Amino acid sequence: MMIPKTNIEKKLTQLRDKQFDPGSWELQVQAIFKEENKKNDRIINTLENGVPATENHFIFDSLKSANIYHIDQIKKICIDYRLRFLDSKYFKGKLPEEAVSKVKDLEKIHQIELKGFKIIAPSKLFKLANADDPLLFAPMGNDYYYLIHKWGDDLHPFRKLMMWFFKSFENLLILTFLVSLLITFMVPQGLFSKESNTSEFIMIFLFMFKSVAAVVLFYGFALGKNFNTAIWDSKYFNA
Repeated sequence: MMIPKTNIEKKLTQLRDKQFDPGSWELQVQAIFKEENKKNDRIINTLENGVPATENHFIFDSLKSANIYHIDQIKKICIDYRLRFLDSKYFKGKLPEEAVSKVKDLEKIHQIELKGFKIIAPSKLFKLANADDPLLFAPMGNDYYYLIHKWGDDLHPFRKLMMWFFKSFENLLILTFLVSLLITFMVPQGLFSKESNTSEFIMIFLFMFKSVAAVVLFYGFALGKNFNTAIWDSKYFNA
């Protein structure tokens, strides 16, 4: 006696018909898709337009501790790498579908509607009031934030070093000093006198320092630039 082969499609159909009414299966699927689209639209609307919130009531046992960050840690990273930490409504980059999916998953697990989204990203990725590595956060309360999703390319490996000079006025003075010193060394010996000496070097350096400082000040004031410590959480272009 031949044992009949198993038809997987038939088995799958039988299982579906046990769980759902075959006569209204198509309508049930349409209803599910319609409900999911409503959730997607709500989440995207919250991300793009912003719904203020200082906390979301998460179930702590269902959170990944590695994704929890304090505002002081976020602030330090933003200052070190000259990034901004702003409401998601100011973000002008494209939000990936994976980010929306992760928000939906969190809402399902914690039985809440997430609000108060924040994003870490370079200034150019925000719609400020005057590609890179965005991170999406949701507030937990007490100055703690939960990292939901990271996307885009990683930052340049030397970004922290390059942005160090813009952390404070003192750091900018060091940059001005180093640039002035470099330019001074580039001045040919004997350009202003037959013999080079320390006094001439100091005079040239002071002249270069004043020139470089003037350019830096003009650039800073003309373009409304500010230090990392002042802009990390500012929504203004010329903060």
